[in-house]
Amino acid sequence: MKKLTASEEEVMQHIWDLGACTVSQILERYDDPPPHSTVSSVARILEKKGFVDHKAYGRTYEYYPIVSQRDYKRGFLTELLTKYFGDSPKALVSFLVQEEKIDADEMEQLIDSLKE
Repeated sequence: MKKLTASEEEVMQHIWDLGACTVSQILERYDDPPPHSTVSSVARILEKKGFVDHKAYGRTYEYYPIVSQRDYKRGFLTELLTKYFGDSPKALVSFLVQEEKIDADEMEQLIDSLKE
């Protein structure tokens, strides 16, 4: 799966949240929106990368995701595990504990979900 830049991920997150949407609908979600042309360009890049497709209604394009957020997360996590943790989920969890990014209660919840 191709990597996304920070701006591509931001636009993609809006598309995942909205489902099928126009660039104008994406722009409504920003507190300080970038130019319409910028978001439109990013949407076209996402389409070239195979993350979204569109339906045309005259000159208006409605974009919709063709890669699920779950699939993207899975690919990102797989790459993270491979590159930085030697394909070891244990090494990742150990790192999170050492960095105090996960506490005992959260760890217990994870263990309980594994037992289920």
